[in-house]
Amino acid sequence: MTLERISAEAAASALIVMGALHPADAAGTVVLLGTGPGFWPVFSAAQEYGDGQRDPVDRWSKRVIGAIAANLGAETAFPSDGPPYPPFIAWALASGRFHTSPVGMMVHDQVGLMISLRGALLLPDRIDLPVADAPSPCDSCDAPCTRACPVGALAAGRAYDVDACRGYLDTAAGSACMEAGCAARLACPLSAGAARDPAQSALHMRAFLRR
Repeated sequence: MTLERISAEAAASALIVMGALHPADAAGTVVLLGTGPGFWPVFSAAQEYGDGQRDPVDRWSKRVIGAIAANLGAETAFPSDGPPYPPFIAWALASGRFHTSPVGMMVHDQVGLMISLRGALLLPDRIDLPVADAPSPCDSCDAPCTRACPVGALAAGRAYDVDACRGYLDTAAGSACMEAGCAARLACPLSAGAARDPAQSALHMRAFLRR
């Protein structure tokens, strides 16, 4: 098994390998999968998108990643599994490809703040992994994410003000964030690497308001 093969399997379903690691407390390899630039056309044509049931992205992820795992002889884990929930944040940071941004959210070396981790493959063996220990991209950035939120819900040195965010999104003025995605996330220079369709961001924003 190689990471290249896993990447190819993921790419066939518009997913990307966002990180991989050998966990310190277990054998094997954890491979983190997230949405790639081609995700929206694939997902919006899937049965889960149009069936009117709850949590379409989670259900699509479990079906698609479950099939990838079966092909590779792997187990799966998903952010929605639990409680107790799998340690996705700890895995992500340990992979060396994620860092903590000035607004507290994780930032990824390819997609910036537009992170959508859909699941993990749990391989029984330790496969060869590239070294991923680059410094945080935020170290050389002037942090536009800290200034982009219209209501300051995401700002440097402060906890995320969820109530301010939700309150703003529920107003006419918040329609831009609802339709295009979180202004702070979009402000990250690396977020352009996600090539995210605004319709995908809108779906995530609606799901956020329903929680």
